[in-house]
Amino acid sequence: MTLDLNFIRSQFPAFSEPTLQGWAFFENAGGSYPCKQVINRLTDFYMKNKVQVYYPYPASTLAGKLMDASYKRMADYLNVDISEVHFGPSTTQNVYVLANAMQPLWNEGDNIIVSCQDHEANSGAWRRLEKQGLNIIEWHVNKSTGLLELTDLKRLLTDKTKIVAYPHCSNVIGHVNPVKQISALARKYGAITVVDGVGYAPHGFPDLKELDADVYLFSLYKTFGPHLGLMYVDKNLIGKLENQSHFFKEGITRSMLTPAGPDHAQIAAASGILDYFDAVYKHHFDAEATPTERCKAINTLFLNHETKLLNKLLTFLKSRDDIKIVGPQTSNNRAPIVSILPTNKNIKKVYADLIKHKLMLGIGNFYAVRPLMDMNIPTQPGVIRISFLHYTSPAEIDQLIEGLQIALD
Repeated sequence: MTLDLNFIRSQFPAFSEPTLQGWAFFENAGGSYPCKQVINRLTDFYMKNKVQVYYPYPASTLAGKLMDASYKRMADYLNVDISEVHFGPSTTQNVYVLANAMQPLWNEGDNIIVSCQDHEANSGAWRRLEKQGLNIIEWHVNKSTGLLELTDLKRLLTDKTKIVAYPHCSNVIGHVNPVKQISALARKYGAITVVDGVGYAPHGFPDLKELDADVYLFSLYKTFGPHLGLMYVDKNLIGKLENQSHFFKEGITRSMLTPAGPDHAQIAAASGILDYFDAVYKHHFDAEATPTERCKAINTLFLNHETKLLNKLLTFLKSRDDIKIVGPQTSNNRAPIVSILPTNKNIKKVYADLIKHKLMLGIGNFYAVRPLMDMNIPTQPGVIRISFLHYTSPAEIDQLIEGLQIALD
């Protein structure tokens, strides 16, 4: 089955927006375009249901039902229990709240392993715990490849290890880490795994039961939705955590990791992501399927399309002797997040010329300061990052390659 790109792009208003015409979007790792289903749900909620929820009058009752639907539908797509889904304002804040909630689980002198491949969202909050007597153990990346080596992790794990925090996919390296294998390894030592899925989830929602991590986080504004962070916490773990909400919320799992009131409208609108996924499935497949099955089927569609585009880009980049690719040079176990360094020309000049070619790209460290430090890459100005998704067209890849040729020559 081939992805129907015309159908896909018709689901995103940005592609028909006059002010964006001619521009090719390659900063998707910083935030994706929202699908029309999310935009419609958010607008509709603000127009009709922007009231306090769960009261018996119609507007309030419907508002609560719309929020409940997002929890249920997200749980079904991710193959988890509804009580394991938590919405917060961002992944960074979700990790910060989680770190405070987990404090009853450890004692002074315990170890927390934090990878140096992470976005700072899944690093900073854990590192601050050093002030409370915990030992922060760094899992460094390979200086040449940027990869996390399992042999290094095995040397770091001990019976004092309480948490292993690492990314499913780095937002500058692009390599997809073997979450299930790492989770199994950590569990042998009784350690909890906290996985940052922000870089991975835009390329396909994972089956979280299959991954078997204890905590998994990603950002909905990078998966075609509103500006929220989604956090999965295994139901066997949530009861051991300290309530971070009002005292009378103790035991209400949806509230315990949300210190402030939830954003009703954005939570309700999150269901639009799944409306989009359902529409993609219905357009491409005839068979009835569960949400988890639909998710896996469309993930394959997305992966096949993205891989073709990624192979074309990597082939071009490898043909040049004036570009360094940061991270793997093949599409195997790699997301279409490609960071590059010009070797013969000033990076800021190259970046400026790419913008002139109507290419929307990012430059900097993208809060992934530590992998760049490990690889001896200056964090300022950092790298040029190229990131795309399943709605990216072959013509846009051609535009990118042409822009790179002009900027580099």
